[in-house]
Amino acid sequence: MKILISGASIAGPALAHWLHRDGHEVTVVERAPQLREGGYKVDIRGAAIEVCRRMGILDDVRAASTSMRTASWVDGDNRVIATLPADFFEGRAPGDDEIMRGDLARILYDRTKDGVEYRFDDSIAALDESPEGVQVTFERGAPRRFDLVIGADGLHSRVRALAFGDESAYLKHLGAYISIYSTPNYLDLDHAELYYGSLDRLVSVYSARNNTEARSLFIFNSPELEYDRRNAKPVLEQRFSGEGWQTPRLLEFMRDADDFYFDSISLVEMAQWSRGRVALLGDAAYCASPASGQGTGLALVGAYVLAGELKAANGDHIAAFANYETVMRPYVKVNQEFAGKAVKSFTARTRGQLRMRNVMMRLLPYMPWKNAIAAGITKQLQRAANHVELKNYG
Repeated sequence: MKILISGASIAGPALAHWLHRDGHEVTVVERAPQLREGGYKVDIRGAAIEVCRRMGILDDVRAASTSMRTASWVDGDNRVIATLPADFFEGRAPGDDEIMRGDLARILYDRTKDGVEYRFDDSIAALDESPEGVQVTFERGAPRRFDLVIGADGLHSRVRALAFGDESAYLKHLGAYISIYSTPNYLDLDHAELYYGSLDRLVSVYSARNNTEARSLFIFNSPELEYDRRNAKPVLEQRFSGEGWQTPRLLEFMRDADDFYFDSISLVEMAQWSRGRVALLGDAAYCASPASGQGTGLALVGAYVLAGELKAANGDHIAAFANYETVMRPYVKVNQEFAGKAVKSFTARTRGQLRMRNVMMRLLPYMPWKNAIAAGITKQLQRAANHVELKNYG
């Protein structure tokens, strides 16, 4: 079949890999003018590790690992409150790994670019479905017909809007916003991350790409905001104006950052992920938000399952889409439930909570039961990361 995928982040290229392997003619369209290589460090756990192994990219993932060693909480004067192994709060089990989102995007793109058509600096303007296929109108390119269209284009999916309607019906705001962008590693962090918390706010800086650069992460609590998503830097600057620690310096770097990302921490909840010849994948269908720590896992596993079910159904896309949902929904549900709980732990919501957290952080390295705390976090995340049975689609 001729299959169009919208989105060249993680889910789209991962799906393109499997579809090309199975003999389909695949096109990926991406609004950005080139591959976007910024973003968070992302965890690859459980079932997603096995998917990477089956894709043949696990060695590449290991080679690009962040190899993060320590995580430290600091106060406004940059005094260390506590330092712990980086894995302590991350819930990783032996064999799991962490990689920069942009590095994973590059690995997937390099693996697929020779067999898949990539169209950057373009996007889908309209979809017109008929029994023969889907006529796609592009913002820039000439119209083309495809057998299937897959929206892997993120939280604010254009394909979802065209096929299912306004996103307000599907997005569930979890009460916080998040921002990330690249900065110089001016603090000379050595495979380390720093966290500074104040009331309703969290700021983090961590080294990236073998300490050659860093990422600045901001989280703040807020009801839903009205703002221009194409010009969100003023929102972050206003929310963190006057904040302590390294915040003023980090905001200076923000002004020139070309990989600036800002969005709500939200879930996508939908009764169905397909309509006719159009289906959704990854964040477009079932975003679990950064609070889950599982967005990349859901993208990788979802791509594997969707392609596998298309293969198993011998081209019957209706059956394949239905089976894809049957396999993925329990996995999505447990990860979204985890996100709803986890987001509440990111920031202190009262001054009492802030004082108590700082006290607990100071004591934690010396607590004899700290390993039990880490084990509890790991147990919850591993349950979510492995809550899917990966079929062997051949």
